[in-house]
Amino acid sequence: MTRRWPLTGLLLAVLWIFVRGVELAPRALAEEFLIGLLVGMLVAYFLRGFYTPQIGPARAVTVAPYAILYLLVFVKELVTANWDVARRVLAPSMPIDPRVIEVPLRVRSDLAITTIANSITLTPGTLTMDYNAETNTLYVHSIDGSDRDALLDPIRTWEDYALVIFDEELKPGDPVPQLEPDGGERGGD
Repeated sequence: MTRRWPLTGLLLAVLWIFVRGVELAPRALAEEFLIGLLVGMLVAYFLRGFYTPQIGPARAVTVAPYAILYLLVFVKELVTANWDVARRVLAPSMPIDPRVIEVPLRVRSDLAITTIANSITLTPGTLTMDYNAETNTLYVHSIDGSDRDALLDPIRTWEDYALVIFDEELKPGDPVPQLEPDGGERGGD
């Protein structure tokens, strides 16, 4: 098994440059890259035990298009939600109908659930409030919860991609398992 923490440290160094907002002078870029490399390598080394098992090249090729699609859909929703919230702030007459909506999930892994929950929270106008592990349900607060389907559509799209990215048991398009009154699962959406 190869050591992946040096590559992670290098990626963190590049991220450091973007986060710091360095001017495009070669000397400034080199200085910040070296600082980022030092910090990135230390962080990557000390957190190396948290990495998932190595993914083979074939799996990476299969997952890459879905990861890119996930990011594109997320950015589209981010821009749309920013526009919507800005309109509501600038036009106080626009309706605000805050609600908490239950979002049953198909993904099961902690990483997939966290990714979707964070995507929801990063989108203006929505906030992931809680997660119920027994029912595999997120509770999402929305600034305008009058149209439940409009809120669920992007989440279901993210979830379709996450099912492939995180190698989940269910596949895109599968219905959301619903709990029976006794706690058992049944199919449907």
